[in-house]
Amino acid sequence: MATAQRLSAAWPADSRLIDDRRLEIGGVDALALAREFGTPAYVVAEDDLRSRARQYLSAFRTHAPDAEIHFASKANPCTAVLRVFAEEGLGVDVASGGELHVALKAGFEPAKIILHGNAKSEAELRTAIDAGVGYIVIDNFADLERVIALAGDRVQPVLLRVTPDVRGETHDKISTGQADSKFGLSLRDASAAIERAAAAPNLRLDGLHLHIGSQLLELGPWRDAVEAIAPLGDFPVVNLGGGLGVAYTDAEDPPSIEVYAAAKVAAARELLGDHVRIIDEPGRSLVANAGVTLYTVESVKRNVSTWVGVDGGMSDNLRPMLYGARYEAEIADRFGGTTPSRITGKHCESGDVIVAEAQLDEPKPGDVVVTPATGAYGYAMSNNYNGIPRPPVVFVKDGDARVVVRRETFEDLTSRDID
Repeated sequence: MATAQRLSAAWPADSRLIDDRRLEIGGVDALALAREFGTPAYVVAEDDLRSRARQYLSAFRTHAPDAEIHFASKANPCTAVLRVFAEEGLGVDVASGGELHVALKAGFEPAKIILHGNAKSEAELRTAIDAGVGYIVIDNFADLERVIALAGDRVQPVLLRVTPDVRGETHDKISTGQADSKFGLSLRDASAAIERAAAAPNLRLDGLHLHIGSQLLELGPWRDAVEAIAPLGDFPVVNLGGGLGVAYTDAEDPPSIEVYAAAKVAAARELLGDHVRIIDEPGRSLVANAGVTLYTVESVKRNVSTWVGVDGGMSDNLRPMLYGARYEAEIADRFGGTTPSRITGKHCESGDVIVAEAQLDEPKPGDVVVTPATGAYGYAMSNNYNGIPRPPVVFVKDGDARVVVRRETFEDLTSRDID
């Protein structure tokens, strides 16, 4: 009888190793998924998404019964993913007109949508106002004046994004809370913006928004950020952003959702008061570890390193190339290898390396390689570099698999051409 072994936190919660070496996700064999749907393919464990959504709601509402959780859709703007979170009672934050369109199509009530962005167009703001979104987050003075002008005789609820001059320990390219940031108003300018918003009869300024970065593994900076904005006034709402890190490899050990929620609520209660309604906006921590990517090995060669060439790369996972993000990898039916390998994509770039330091079991062409923790920012950043069609998204649950986003075709690459 086959035995099953649980995997580390980097992998979907319902993934297992059968007979210690062969990957199963949501009750479906990984090799069977590769055969049926091809590779590369994004595979998402649906029950994992639902479980994390429920953990977030429970963790925050244990300490703040009226707290709201809004999924940061930029992490994975797949309609099916958003639909799961809408069904689980979450709200959503969007950062463009396109993300707003997807959120509405996924079934979110407009009142549970928050529009963000440092460079919102008039068209995006008009669409959001006409749709009746719950909040528009004001990022700058131009933003503020545009919303006032476009709201007309309607009263638009808004939050004001403030940059607290607090930096979390993360990569420069995903740090947002430092003073010199593209996002939000400085502490110096925030007071003037608050006065202007309060004076506008067609705005309802409910509170402040802050965000200090992404993939954060320490709790202290969030308290520092709340302390920085506390002197700006007494408001009924505070949006604490998101940013909780996840385990991409065994080297990361993020706080649990429960510990994270307790710390953020405690800071808000202590520094802003018990009356403040709390909104949190997790992104990657809801989706990253629910997803894996499957690849097929096309070539193996050895010079100084062992180079394992697969059929995807920077077109389906851009994070390693953008800011050196690290991932694990395994051969789907031979976990626990010891061959040092560099897993490289098929693109015409020397930097197209998905995993620089993998340990594989004697990789060979035809093997299926799997990387965990790709549920965040893989699908979101996918592209057609070198004319590569984007992968499908496959949901797995209770032994069944279904395509929720089809694989692109070569014809799709030219479908927008005009002769």
